[in-house]
Amino acid sequence: MKKQNIIGLFLFYLIFSFSSYAYSESKTFRVNKKYINIPVSKNATPIQMSFELNGEKINEFYVRLAKENPDYWIFYEISSYKNKLLKINASENRIGFSLIYIDNEINGNDSLYSESYRPQLHFTTRRGWSNDPNGFIYYNNEYHLFYQHNPNDVKPNWELMYWGHAVSTDLIHWEELPITLIPEKKGSGVFTGSAVVDYNNSTGFGNSENKPMVLIYSENNGQNLAYSLDNGRTFVKYKKNPVHTGGADPYVFWHNESNSWVMVVMENDGNSIYTSKNLKDWIFQSHIPGFFECPQLFELPLDGDRNNTKWIMHGGSATYIIGNFDGKQFTPETSKYYYCDGTMYAPQICANMKKEDGRTIQIGWGRIEQPNMAFNQMMLVPTELRLCSTNEGPRLFSLPVRELDDLIVNKFSRKDLTVETANQFLQQFRNEDYLRIKTKFKLDKASKAGLNLMNQAIIDYNLSHNKINNVFYVPENPISLELTADIIIDKTSIEVYIDNGRYSYSISRNSANKKGELNFWSYRCNLKIIELEVFKMKSAWQ
Repeated sequence: MKKQNIIGLFLFYLIFSFSSYAYSESKTFRVNKKYINIPVSKNATPIQMSFELNGEKINEFYVRLAKENPDYWIFYEISSYKNKLLKINASENRIGFSLIYIDNEINGNDSLYSESYRPQLHFTTRRGWSNDPNGFIYYNNEYHLFYQHNPNDVKPNWELMYWGHAVSTDLIHWEELPITLIPEKKGSGVFTGSAVVDYNNSTGFGNSENKPMVLIYSENNGQNLAYSLDNGRTFVKYKKNPVHTGGADPYVFWHNESNSWVMVVMENDGNSIYTSKNLKDWIFQSHIPGFFECPQLFELPLDGDRNNTKWIMHGGSATYIIGNFDGKQFTPETSKYYYCDGTMYAPQICANMKKEDGRTIQIGWGRIEQPNMAFNQMMLVPTELRLCSTNEGPRLFSLPVRELDDLIVNKFSRKDLTVETANQFLQQFRNEDYLRIKTKFKLDKASKAGLNLMNQAIIDYNLSHNKINNVFYVPENPISLELTADIIIDKTSIEVYIDNGRYSYSISRNSANKKGELNFWSYRCNLKIIELEVFKMKSAWQ
């Protein structure tokens, strides 16, 4: 027998063995309930699992399937498979496999959104990992938030990344919907993208009465399309995907002046611009270097004047350039700036906002660990972006959306306080799990002052070196000794908006530390607290 034949038979044996024995456990359910619940142990080694529907594999994934007592449970919504036979397979024998069951409730539903470290003022997914917001869009009186998601683990699995989905009517209270996009195959994650409403039905996916919502997203084969004709509840992937190869993280919008779709995509050393008449056939137009991941290109009025607008080329790290855009090429008019720092990454503005609203709303991924929870990471508070004139020229400002005020329960205010009287007033709030504070304070000389929570610096203002929490910052009036701050404290995060949003940052809160105070401090200066407002908040989830 020839050597080649021996090798061929050996390879055939390996392939046959794998296909026959890859799954050593299986069970089949007649789908008559809403969820399938799967037990997880945090320290277990992930094993391969899959779902089959009527003999066809529909999902393949990895789970830390419990070997013994589960730490928590993950779930899949299966109501769309009603009355069908759903088979679940596992590649390894574990006690946890026998515990898998279907039910009309999520296992752990009784404690959902009230877990010890569950943020109460922010969006977090019910189970698993979340990162980049995607396809943030307003349509038919709903805000749709899609996001990168691994529903099977509190760690990312970049080879099997999904799109999660949640909706809201007010940007604060969210309802999580079933997973929107599933990878085509193992090793092919569904990555960052955007969403549009195709009002003119340029794609042919809808009709004159039913306008399709279209997702444009990255997968390993390039940029793909999926569309919905039922208000984003279900999506169909375009059969001729990909519509564009190369690059990643497509951000798409309709440009009225050129009567074209515009796509900005990360490519090579920056952002490339393509145009299309139908979202399917794309023509390269131009490229601007110096950006990395999650690009955006959008227009803002300067100081609210709709007759005087500028375009913003924006990157994943929240750096931006101000300029002009003619439908094909972005022309910079400024250098590159930043307006926020800290945990935020890959922010995305809300497309298709109500014309009468007039705001540009953004939401970003807060890269903050949620300790010992069945979920991980979070979205930061949605903010309104504004382009404002400053002594240095136009700059981006960012402030929490006004809808956050709906969570205020009680307001406490004081004026003209010393450090001592301010701290006496603040101690009644030191143990609050979530809180909002607005303050204006003044230093009487160029030195240092700030605000701490449990020995953690919320604000560390070093006027001598022009730094806030070690990041360079100079107020609009460079010789001013005053600073204002709007502070949002949640169970695991702290967000700070300085001088009406001229600069903002977010940090992870040291929630485990219960020692210390909520207190102002100063070093080699007299600190005067001109205004101090404290707001007790109610949970967005209760």
